[in-house]
Amino acid sequence: MKALQITGINQLSLVTVPDPVPGPGEVLIDLRAAALNHRDVWIKLGQYAGLNYPCIPGSDGAGIVTGLGPGVDAVWLKQAVIINPSFDWGDNERSQGGRFSILGLPRAGTLATRIAVPAGQLALKPGALSWEEGAALPLAGLTAWRALFARAGLRAGERVLVTGIGGGVALFALQFALASGAEVWVTSGSADKLARASTLGARGGFLYTQAGWAAVAVREAGLFDVIVDSAGGEGFTDLVDLAAPGGRIVFYGATRGNAPSIALRKIFWRQISLLGSTMGSPLDWEAMTAFVDRHALRPVVGASFPFARAAEAFALMQAGGQFGKIAVRLPEESVESA
Repeated sequence: MKALQITGINQLSLVTVPDPVPGPGEVLIDLRAAALNHRDVWIKLGQYAGLNYPCIPGSDGAGIVTGLGPGVDAVWLKQAVIINPSFDWGDNERSQGGRFSILGLPRAGTLATRIAVPAGQLALKPGALSWEEGAALPLAGLTAWRALFARAGLRAGERVLVTGIGGGVALFALQFALASGAEVWVTSGSADKLARASTLGARGGFLYTQAGWAAVAVREAGLFDVIVDSAGGEGFTDLVDLAAPGGRIVFYGATRGNAPSIALRKIFWRQISLLGSTMGSPLDWEAMTAFVDRHALRPVVGASFPFARAAEAFALMQAGGQFGKIAVRLPEESVESA
């Protein structure tokens, strides 16, 4: 089969490798599309824990089940599926266990024409979604779902602020919150991204690059019941000021580093909750995929590249210029030609 390998720091190669063989409880999937996450870029840059080159990256994928390992129900054969990239969550619904891992490192990922994964990681691809849309859903959708609902406990009618709109998780947070009956506002460093978020249903948005943006947000929108963030850094202090009494700030990353000193009195006096969140449990996965199906939600795919141009997809992700997920289309490949 064909696969994209990271062979060293900033070294991408399209190679031919042996087909995976599904073991007990596993299925073989002929992948039709994959999607990138910042995690893939960090692995390429050598900035991720547990690096082991060469590796096949990719946490998001959609395809057709073409083979079954021992013990797998034959009902899965020839089904169109998406893959849950959250492996070995463990028995504690409140947090992942010590064996937890994410598809794409250390396990070979979805930037290949075939993959073998446990059948328990699968969900049927919602029929209305294209292959690229199906591939766009898993990691970002699961992360947004857990942050909003399992951690922040979002309720209909609440006011939500999603920071850094344009990234995959942020866009799913916008879509999920709107579908649940919340009022959603967004931030970005790009006026164009704010305008595009408005077409998706955002009530309004704010340029965090402008001085005093948080005060403008309070005047225009008021305080927020739930704030979803992945940046951290100096701007996190603004989020504390923007949280309503009893509000919840949920964050799933810290791309701008640790937050500087925060006035703790603001947090305890106003009963604000700071909530960390990572990926999601099998129950989150089931709830998220059912929610997407029930509300007929379509992931936002901002760009799509053929497999031969996967390096361009990485470059776009690294530059941060996308609005929506970046998909990679995978070629159909016969067993004889693999």
